[in-house]
Amino acid sequence: MLDEVEYAKASDLYKAGFAGKGSTEQRWQPLLDYYKGVTGVEETVPNAIMHHRVSQYGPPCEVCGKPYRTPLASFCAACGNRRENT
Repeated sequence: MLDEVEYAKASDLYKAGFAGKGSTEQRWQPLLDYYKGVTGVEETVPNAIMHHRVSQYGPPCEVCGKPYRTPLASFCAACGNRRENT
């Protein structure tokens, strides 16, 4: 998962992939290399990287520690804990 700073860099590389010249593989390689360098995971689908943004998910559950499904979720899908402030 990418934090906001990492995601901003990935987003810039993603946009550059559309504007770049060369083969499809050459245009997306900087993004794929960046993601592997940050996470250690070798992703092969550039679009998938844009879905690995930690802020898309909610904060960790106070009971089980797993993330809420969205920032506005009112309960934890993993353990059923209800959030106080949503």
